[in-house]
Amino acid sequence: MVNRREFLRRAALTAASLAACSPLKARTTPGPPLAQGRAPKKVVVLGAGLAGLVAAYELTQAGHDVTVLEARERPGGRVHTIRGPFSDGLHAEAGAVFIPNNHHLALKYADVFRLSIQPTPPPSATTLFYVGGRRFIANWEANVEWPFDLTPGETKLGVAGMWEKYIRSALDGLGDVTAPGWPWDPRLEALDRMSVSEFLRSRGASPGAVALLRVGFLDLVGDGIDSYSALLMLRRFALRQTESMRFIITGGADRLPRAFATTLVPRIRYQSPVVRIEPGETCAGVVVGREGQHQRITADHIICTLPFSVLKRVDISPSFSPHKAQAVEQLPYTSSTRVYLQFRRRAWTSERRWVSAATDLPVKWVFEHTVSQPGPRGILERRTGTKTHGRAARSRISDPARCRHSFRTSSAQRAGRISPVSTRPRGQDGWRGRWNRASALPVRSTRRRRRGARRPPGAYRVSDHCELDQAGRVDARGRRTRTSPF
Repeated sequence: MVNRREFLRRAALTAASLAACSPLKARTTPGPPLAQGRAPKKVVVLGAGLAGLVAAYELTQAGHDVTVLEARERPGGRVHTIRGPFSDGLHAEAGAVFIPNNHHLALKYADVFRLSIQPTPPPSATTLFYVGGRRFIANWEANVEWPFDLTPGETKLGVAGMWEKYIRSALDGLGDVTAPGWPWDPRLEALDRMSVSEFLRSRGASPGAVALLRVGFLDLVGDGIDSYSALLMLRRFALRQTESMRFIITGGADRLPRAFATTLVPRIRYQSPVVRIEPGETCAGVVVGREGQHQRITADHIICTLPFSVLKRVDISPSFSPHKAQAVEQLPYTSSTRVYLQFRRRAWTSERRWVSAATDLPVKWVFEHTVSQPGPRGILERRTGTKTHGRAARSRISDPARCRHSFRTSSAQRAGRISPVSTRPRGQDGWRGRWNRASALPVRSTRRRRRGARRPPGAYRVSDHCELDQAGRVDARGRRTRTSPF
């Protein structure tokens, strides 16, 4: 078993080699197939998320015989746009939303498929907060009377000043986080063993400052700032220094995977869950289970893009190495509950054009999905964390009773602003995963990898986050993170 520093070194080297193979050098303009250096191969791609679709697309362009196996009835994986329950043709994103300007590969593919994109306000534009039972309109300026026990110096600094002092000033000590072999400085291992809350306290942040800084982004990662690595947080911020703008795909993020799928129509087999993978030195096979029947498919190569939560239920024979098998079986996930509310009118725009709001409540974040969509109606997303999800999941209130209770206590409903179409509990393919009927609305529990888990050497695979953190590099602990290319 290697130590963590050696593991991080190997992870960075592996990421660099993967980046050199294809992500940023992928063919992103129409034209003849890529030059072939050897005979075409038969390849089976497991999963029609963005990772599988990109792999299948590029291999097809290179002249290989590709088959994509997808368990669901749609492409895209966690890139999923919800349309059906909402009125007036509005939509909301159940997964990927944004494409940062430094995610060049995703932007180029959008250009290849002639998808219209439009800029959206940056995350830092959040100026509406609800903390300590009070509503605040603040742009991170100094001398705001936050309901936290801040030191006089912290009050004078304001949120922006505290971010600079406690977080951003530490980025210079990381070195080049995109360089092969990073992190090479043994001192960085201490940051990896430290949680974000411990890191903030070590930098001199008071308990009140920690409570304020966690509101919003920091607490939306993993199970909150006590659960994930300070080195991971710093690395993500270091890579975001070149991000100046974010875009959305006009008409919904799922237009990108659907564009890929359109070019691969004869090659994608939907409703084809894989129940067995048979790796081999010269060829490989998979077994597909469908309608009680099993079919074995052989190929020269298999590309697996299945998330570990699915892969651990698949029979692997011969099995993975002990380290890989351990990573697949034990890598923990965490849950996030997302509730979508459609309103007859966007009452929140009467004062100004709010896009998002952060709170210190179990409802950690509120976001408007329709800021760039026409019409008077609007859709808000309300996101809660793992602990709230667990409490709601244990509740024995029936769905209809939960609906009535939810809307009886909603001031927006009392004002007659919630659309009746949005009040039905609803389940359909594409909202899969653990369900939480905690609200009157469709709720999807999005499972995310906890930042405290480690991946053993060699357990690397294709990810639908191949563009994440630039050049397709893995995160500070060699893991795929929650944030998607959008």
